[in-house]
Amino acid sequence: GLVIDGRTLEHVLHDSLQNIFLELTEKCRAVVCCQATPLQKSVLVRLVRNKLKAMTLAVGDGANDVSMIQVADTGVGISGQEGMQAVMASDFAISQFRHLQKLLLVHGHWCYTRLTNMVLYFFYKNVAYVNLLFWYQFFCGFSGTSMTDYWILILFNLLFTSVPPIIYGVLDKDVSAEMLLQLPQLYTMSQ
Repeated sequence: GLVIDGRTLEHVLHDSLQNIFLELTEKCRAVVCCQATPLQKSVLVRLVRNKLKAMTLAVGDGANDVSMIQVADTGVGISGQEGMQAVMASDFAISQFRHLQKLLLVHGHWCYTRLTNMVLYFFYKNVAYVNLLFWYQFFCGFSGTSMTDYWILILFNLLFTSVPPIIYGVLDKDVSAEMLLQLPQLYTMSQ
């Protein structure tokens, strides 16, 4: 990782040193800014996001981290002694920094697999319904007659096929939380 303070960061953010700094940050897994101004933090996140085309995660616990959290792809606010401004501006909120590991490795993995399964299910159900309509047109000689009543068509997405996505979205856990914490490599393999 790379730890950089506010005075050094001010010099690095000038155009002449940006490319060298970006080459250095590409080789790091994490960049920690300490005693930097809110503007410096947000400029740094925006720079890494735009120039390196990297996905950014910003973690903050106070009002001075709000702009950084809003610029990042994913913002995590820690509720604590400095107030609730970071939590209100973030995508996710945790009570302590140590919960970040479980948020990323466990809930992030589960969310990713649930979303992919739901997308696959929606493709499957729509392809199945369109195929049914397609083959029905051969049967009726392409006359344009409706195969089903309009109410059935409306209720198809609303009621008939809504239970599996809800079950996937709420209950699906492909790997236990303990296993995901023991093997963090499973997060990257699921992608």
